[in-house]
Amino acid sequence: MNERQAGQGLGDIGFGYRPRAPYATDPARSRGRLFPEVESPTRTPFQRDRDRIIHSTAFRRLKHKTQVFIAHEGDHYRTRLTHSIEVAQIARALARALRGDEDLAEGVALVHDFGHTPFGHTGEEALNDKMAGWGGFDHNAQSLRIVTRLERRYAEFDGLNLAWETLEGLVKHNGPLADGKGGGLHGPIPPTIRAYNELHDLELDRFAGIEAQCAAIADDIAYNTHDIDDGLRAGLLSLEMLEPIALSGSILKAVRERYPTLDAVRTGHELMRRQITLMVEDVISAANANLARLKPDSADAVRAAGQAIVTFSAGMAEQEKELKAFLYAHLYRHPEVMRVRVEAEKVVRDLFDVYFADPRAMPDGWREGLDRAEDRIKARHVADFLAGMTDTYAVKEYQRLFDRTPDLS
Repeated sequence: MNERQAGQGLGDIGFGYRPRAPYATDPARSRGRLFPEVESPTRTPFQRDRDRIIHSTAFRRLKHKTQVFIAHEGDHYRTRLTHSIEVAQIARALARALRGDEDLAEGVALVHDFGHTPFGHTGEEALNDKMAGWGGFDHNAQSLRIVTRLERRYAEFDGLNLAWETLEGLVKHNGPLADGKGGGLHGPIPPTIRAYNELHDLELDRFAGIEAQCAAIADDIAYNTHDIDDGLRAGLLSLEMLEPIALSGSILKAVRERYPTLDAVRTGHELMRRQITLMVEDVISAANANLARLKPDSADAVRAAGQAIVTFSAGMAEQEKELKAFLYAHLYRHPEVMRVRVEAEKVVRDLFDVYFADPRAMPDGWREGLDRAEDRIKARHVADFLAGMTDTYAVKEYQRLFDRTPDLS
């Protein structure tokens, strides 16, 4: 049974084949999987993808991967796992409001950070530098590599064998990668994405469906809001610092006028709640205006629109840009955060050097066959191993190999 047959057979019994907008991605018309499978009698292809993502090893590892603060700094700071769950919640809300497929939006949101290294963007930058001679390292490409090759759970194929639409959303949720003339829009297309695309054309020169666009902007809403929360908790930000920022400052003023005696902690939480609501409602309004103007009558028309449809309004986009600049200046580049980043970068660089020089330093299952492998193959194998590490495992490996505990506190 193929995707379409499954959808037609379940159309009236409530397993996800419910009415959607004409421009939404219809699971009953999925373009299928690289390896054909008998479809589920109780789940749409996108529900099944969502479940595979949640049950994967890569998903569980997100629990101990850094968002902004190194995981062991405190139990209440966000990790890649909690961030992904928050993104999924917002993505579902947006897809529901726009009459898209909520399950596809959720799946793309949950899988979008699979390829992140330990220690967040610091680890990615260090690994990209080490891999410069072999195609570099890109967390989005690594996410694709994980779900198409590195997860080994099924008897008949490597990876998770996700549906075309989920993979399209994973790769293109931030927009097209190719220029339509054989080149990349933002530099060379990562080798992993280029190689997979030759097997299973993801149409890299077109936008993704509306559900993936919901997931992409949900990511922005989540981290622009929740990173403030973590910064306040860490004492690196204060409510007073947010007063001049147009978006957060206006909300903060309204909260203080309504609740003049509210303590700082609850004031911060009220700010977060209202900011998410305001940004979500702005996206819904802007997206509906774009839909009314462009009038896409199919999911393919969304892909061919030549622009993102799920966007902020012009005014909110300016405010979001200001907030993001504030966070970079006062949180992501804060001296304490940067001090820890320097140490975390050293951990990743030193581990790569040890594994590349002697693959026997890696555990069983990773070192076999690398003694005589080409440097290109060996380097990519080491990158796969390193990228899959949690922060805590990377620290343990560093302690084992160097008899030293990195100062990440």
